[in-house]
Amino acid sequence: MTTTPFRIGFLPLVDAALPILARELGFAEAEGIALELVRDMSWATVNDRLLYGHSDAAHLLAPLAIATTLGLGRPATPLSVPFVLGLNGNAITLRPDLATQVTAVGAPGDVAAIGARLAEVAQAARERGTPLRFGVVHRYSSHNYMLRYWLIGCGIDPDRDVAIVTVAPPFAADALAAGEIDGICVGEPWNSVAVDRGVGVIVAVTSQIWLRGVEKVLAMRTARMEEESDLTHRLLRALYRAGVAFVDPARREEIAAILAGPDYLDGSATLIGHAISDRIVFAQGAAPIDVPDFMFQHREAANFPWVSQAAWLYAQMCIAGHAAPNPADYDAAQRVFRPDVYRAALRPLGVPLPGASSKLEGGIVEALGVGTTQGRLIMGADRFFDARSFDPADLAGYLGGFEA
Repeated sequence: MTTTPFRIGFLPLVDAALPILARELGFAEAEGIALELVRDMSWATVNDRLLYGHSDAAHLLAPLAIATTLGLGRPATPLSVPFVLGLNGNAITLRPDLATQVTAVGAPGDVAAIGARLAEVAQAARERGTPLRFGVVHRYSSHNYMLRYWLIGCGIDPDRDVAIVTVAPPFAADALAAGEIDGICVGEPWNSVAVDRGVGVIVAVTSQIWLRGVEKVLAMRTARMEEESDLTHRLLRALYRAGVAFVDPARREEIAAILAGPDYLDGSATLIGHAISDRIVFAQGAAPIDVPDFMFQHREAANFPWVSQAAWLYAQMCIAGHAAPNPADYDAAQRVFRPDVYRAALRPLGVPLPGASSKLEGGIVEALGVGTTQGRLIMGADRFFDARSFDPADLAGYLGGFEA
């Protein structure tokens, strides 16, 4: 079979699993794609490699795809997201002495109560002139917006009460150990690495802040995606089949071993195995605890690029002051997510396809059957910790709820 070369840039994170498995388990080859994966150490480099044509697609932060399209911080380049690589899977990890002040170390707790105690600690630190410093992986990252959302909801001003800085994921544990930061919001396995080294304690996971919150995506230059639609469709089918394999309990050890390999995460298969099985060690020496829905790579249309998720991310950019609310930009941000391409690619597989492209985010409180163009789909709760919901048709009303 003749195969088409295709290169994807990625960072060493568990949520890079689907491109890795598409290559290693032969799904890409079966679709006639010779998949090459290029590992980088920072999101800026992954994005640059994509924009300058050194890669054909990228494992990318969802809001970074939007920011790049809007020209935030650099000349605008239209990107498209035809496939979501995962939901949730991040955590907030604090240095151990700080964690003991805000939570019962070693187990998950009520994130609103933890945040309220953190607000007291943050206020005291600010009054001493040494505000708490949190590391996130990029300015335009879901990590940053999830962290800010949680802080605001707990009465902490993320721009005045604390400092938020950028730390590349592979160096997050090192930054904690060096005392450069007091906490991190990062993806796995880097929280678990910090816990294993005894330099951090997990105090919250992002699925507690927004259950089923959008995380990493497959991003492509829009022109390339549209010019080579058949290749794009074949790639999405390979990724979908990789998702089926990822959620198969019988393959967890095999998948953890693949991801741990030197060309990919180059880390502990044990720690990676905890993440993919939703069993999280919150503190050094503690037993793994089952955290249902810690990360979503496939189930319940997890890979579907809901336009309303892009809309929510744009709203967070506005709240953070990274973008000024603008109808044209809001439309452009929503057009980054391409459910039409997802449907066209996966329709031949007969898989469930949502009929709608947008929904009320945070509006599902219990399992709910949703309309489909084919198949049957039940979606679980997608609540926010503060019980807010986000209606993409009312951006102004939503933003008004965050005004001082």
